[in-house]
This record gives sequence, C-alpha cells and structure tokens, in this order.
Amino acid sequence: MQEPEIWKIQLHNGSHQQLFNSLVEAYTERLYWHIRSILARHDWSDDVLQESFIKAWMALPNFRGDSAFYTWLYRIATNESLSLLKKERRFQLHEGALDFKLEADPYFNGDEALKLLIEAIATLPEKQQTVFKLKYFQEMPFKEMSALLDTSVGALKASYHHANEKIKNQLNLKELK
Repeated sequence: MQEPEIWKIQLHNGSHQQLFNSLVEAYTERLYWHIRSILARHDWSDDVLQESFIKAWMALPNFRGDSAFYTWLYRIATNESLSLLKKERRFQLHEGALDFKLEADPYFNGDEALKLLIEAIATLPEKQQTVFKLKYFQEMPFKEMSALLDTSVGALKASYHHANEKIKNQLNLKELK
C-alpha cells in the first residue's frame, strides 16, 4: 500500500491528530493480524494494538521519516508484542499450556493442522518465531522484514530456513510452503 503524500505534509505542518487518525484507519486491521500472528491470542492482541497506537501517538511529533509510517508502526507493534511475551514468559510454555490457550480463544477455529503448526512454531527461538510468522503467514518480503526488524536480509533468510527445517522435522513433513 502506497502511503499518501498528504501524510508527510500533515506531519511537516504539525497536523498530528489528522495524521494519526489516518494511520489508525489505514493500518488497524493489518497491525492487529500482525500482532495476532505473534501472540496467538485475541485479548493480548487487542491490548498490544492499543498500546502500539498509544506509543505511536506519543512518538509521532518526533517521527523523522527515515522509514515509511507502516514500517514504523510495524516495528512498534512487533516490539510491544515481544515485550508482552517476555513479560508473561509465555514463550516458555510448559506442557499443556498451549492447548488451553488455543482452545480457550473463541476466535480460533480449532483446525488441528493449524494447531499443530502453532505448537511447532512455539518451540522455536524467539527470533526464528518472528521471522517465520512474518514470512509464512504474512508473506512479508525479506527486504521489508529487514527494515522492520533492523536485521540483514541474509540473516533473516537463514533464520527462516532454520525455522522451516525445524518445523518440517517436528511435523514430519517433506515440504512446508
């Protein structure tokens, strides 16, 4: 999605409220699903989305324009998501906790294959989880991911490859998308 030139003008002119409203309208759904792919819980995703927009609002006057607004918001949302995981220590799931979390979520459809995939992803190191989710579920190009995560394209490709291999082995698959 190409960002409108008017947003840069609004930022430059100090029309932060109008710009912020435009950003919220344009990116709420995409950010929600990005956060949800990291957290796998609706209630946490809603909270992190709100916190991400609060942080963006507070930082908007200092936005330098080194990246697109979308990339900037994605970075905020990703950092907030990972912070919540660290705080809750949910990425170190003990046996059975993931089953409860997925089945307790009214927005999860219970598809067994997806459940197994999410369980396999949860066993990966945090960085590999993030890279795998961005590439596999959101089909984000490595170049865009590089800007978002401030990591080289080569390192991201390697992380994805290792994550992909671990998941294939765990699920006894020959190939994964």
